[in-house]
Amino acid sequence: MKVAIMEALGISPEELAARKAPFEAQGVVFADYPRTADPAKLITQAQDADAMILANMPMPAEVIRACPRLRFIDVAFTGVDHVGLEAARERGIAVSNASGYSNEAVAELVLGMVLSMARNLRAVEDRCRAGGVKDGLVGWEIKGKTVGIVGLGKIGTRTAALFHAFGAKLLASSRSVHPDAPDYVEQTDLEDLLRRADIVVLHCPLNDSTRNLIDGARLALMKPTSLLVNVARGPVVDEKALQAALQAGTIAGACLDVFSQEPPLDPLSPALTAPNTLVTPHVAFATRESMSLRAEIIFDNLLAWMEGRQQNVVVSDK
Repeated sequence: MKVAIMEALGISPEELAARKAPFEAQGVVFADYPRTADPAKLITQAQDADAMILANMPMPAEVIRACPRLRFIDVAFTGVDHVGLEAARERGIAVSNASGYSNEAVAELVLGMVLSMARNLRAVEDRCRAGGVKDGLVGWEIKGKTVGIVGLGKIGTRTAALFHAFGAKLLASSRSVHPDAPDYVEQTDLEDLLRRADIVVLHCPLNDSTRNLIDGARLALMKPTSLLVNVARGPVVDEKALQAALQAGTIAGACLDVFSQEPPLDPLSPALTAPNTLVTPHVAFATRESMSLRAEIIFDNLLAWMEGRQQNVVVSDK
């Protein structure tokens, strides 16, 4: 059996070799490839593979359809909107993801981004290095603020716990009520959350119902002092509407780790030209610990699929 690893997995060569070893002992052959966006190259690399492993690189339906031996796609990521799932369903190809690997990493970055904006960290560091003082750069505290979490899954719940530890009040909005949510989280609808929250954090998946979920009309519901944090998917937010809202002072600022396109970004991107933004190049999931946990999950997924007990199911081959 051949497994094509379509991009680097963010772990050391030694760890990768150790995770491959039990499979190689069973006769599994791995082929490792550099990341590419060229469909022709992807087809050449994967057309004789029985399984493929990839992270967040796009895997178009046309590539999946051109790989006749492919039976399993092992996605080293939580979201799978970058994979041609329609082609996998057509051909009965199993798809699993690595849900849960970055819960801590994403939640901690949210808190770090908010603290950075609250305390003007970039500006005060520049001021200090230039021999200046704090004048005009006094910040604000998280304690006592209302934080709205859009998408109360595992990552959203962990984010809520961190803000709760700082003394914030928590609101949450999800597609359905979570009866097991912590008692310090008030569940409400999206519009109510947007009106009341000082900090709005997006943790929802990207699908037809969430694309442009935060548009001009919903941004207008937010407080002029509020902060928007997007660590979900870029298209959940209408970037041009966000740019306009920031320029008009409709909201006070935005922290963005995801965008309408994967970084590197066009210098003229609305996310880069809007005022009062903190931007990071899609790094929320990426820590040493999360990369190692992700590798553990995807190789466990591979073993489970080989043994006929697929786990972390996105598309079943049954």
